[in-house]
Amino acid sequence: MSTLTRQKTNTQLTEPPMYKVLLLNDDYTPMNFVVQVLQRFFAKSLEEAERIMLEGHERGVALAGVYAFEIAETKVTQVEMVSRQEGYPLKCGLEPT
Repeated sequence: MSTLTRQKTNTQLTEPPMYKVLLLNDDYTPMNFVVQVLQRFFAKSLEEAERIMLEGHERGVALAGVYAFEIAETKVTQVEMVSRQEGYPLKCGLEPT
């Protein structure tokens, strides 16, 4: 007669690595377009979008948000695609937190 034993395993879930989505300032993209991008793709209020846009204008780069990699990558793609469609050189990038 054989005996079956069940081995208990501990599975721990870990949070996915997070990435900063950064908007890079340029001399050609209008400020109001950057504000619209922040509202549309990052769900920022008008006041918050204006603050972030001004930070990018003054410092050269601004934090738009922090997301899991796949979400951050999608947002970068969306921002750059709509920027090109509108004829602007707005750049967006990722950086690990």
